[in-house]
Amino acid sequence: FQKELLKYKQEARNLQGIKHISPQDALQQRLIQQDASVLQLKQELLRANMDKEELHNQNVDLQRKLEERNRLLAEYKKELCQKDRHLQQHQTKLDEMLRQLSEASYQQVDLERELEHKEALLAHCMKREAEE
Repeated sequence: FQKELLKYKQEARNLQGIKHISPQDALQQRLIQQDASVLQLKQELLRANMDKEELHNQNVDLQRKLEERNRLLAEYKKELCQKDRHLQQHQTKLDEMLRQLSEASYQQVDLERELEHKEALLAHCMKREAEE
């Protein structure tokens, strides 16, 4: 019972103490709280500005890398176009050579037939001459 009584007395003193705070003290306490809040907001703003600056720097860096990759890509495309042109030129030359080779093969076959025919005629003529 004594403990409870002491507890309630302490609580009553605390409540009276709160009631007896002067308006100046209350105003000063409120100013202190506002200053603390302003300081906290300033710190948050500073952090936010630093984060913003860091993001801006990262963005600039990424933009630079993107431009470099685009430049390299353009160079590779240019090289690829040149190689495609060379490849097309070589393909055209190859096709022409194959056509000429095919033509030469047909001529060779024709010449071989003509030679066989002339050899047969010669053999026939020599046989007839030998008979006469």
